[in-house]
Amino acid sequence: MFFRQLFDLESKTYTYLIADPKTQEAVLVDPVLEQVERDRNLLQELGFKLCYCLETHIHADHITGTAKLRELMGSLGVLPEKAQAVCADRLIRDGEMLLLGSISIQAIATPGHTDSHMAYRVNNDRVLTGDALFIRGCGRTDFQGGDAAVLFDSVSQRLFTLPDETLVYPAHDYRGYTVSTIGEERRWNPRFAGRDRASFIKLMTNLELPEPQKMMEAIPANEHCGNLASPQTLASRTQH
Repeated sequence: MFFRQLFDLESKTYTYLIADPKTQEAVLVDPVLEQVERDRNLLQELGFKLCYCLETHIHADHITGTAKLRELMGSLGVLPEKAQAVCADRLIRDGEMLLLGSISIQAIATPGHTDSHMAYRVNNDRVLTGDALFIRGCGRTDFQGGDAAVLFDSVSQRLFTLPDETLVYPAHDYRGYTVSTIGEERRWNPRFAGRDRASFIKLMTNLELPEPQKMMEAIPANEHCGNLASPQTLASRTQH
């Protein structure tokens, strides 16, 4: 398996390129619009065919590159089944497998950051946790149908029950971390370690975080897979 972690500095977003070198089939997880040329050039250099752009959720902090990559490379956009999106070529359900040559990518419903969030377990040895679980942190729960109680259950019951050695690859990092493990996060993540459900809810309720700078533009754009020409996106850009 080819596995590459890519980074967008502005939004602090990780995009993951996963490919089967034998079949040359590839998927990009959480692509960023501003990095489309970087991603396309890398795919072409490596000789990979982009089959899918796979989203963990509807992002509020950046615009996805899915629509542009679909236009340029003929890939399919795959989104969580409950996402408020009108652009998906395929919706993926909890427990469903996305197969890519010898690679299996299993969807794990992990709502709480948003109401339709998915994590993806890759070949049973690593998990792309999106915004549900960061390295020593987690995503916020104060908009897009977020719910702290639901996120606590998702992480504690769906992610922390994976084997300790499972590698954790998040959708964002703000402190220079790149990878962790389930065992490490269960023990050391300050949002969860030593906390019960009630104390986690209290913590998340009192974070008082500012809204993401691009939220008013990003959410309507991402409901159309990053298509900036959609009526909703144009209206949002006009108003703000």
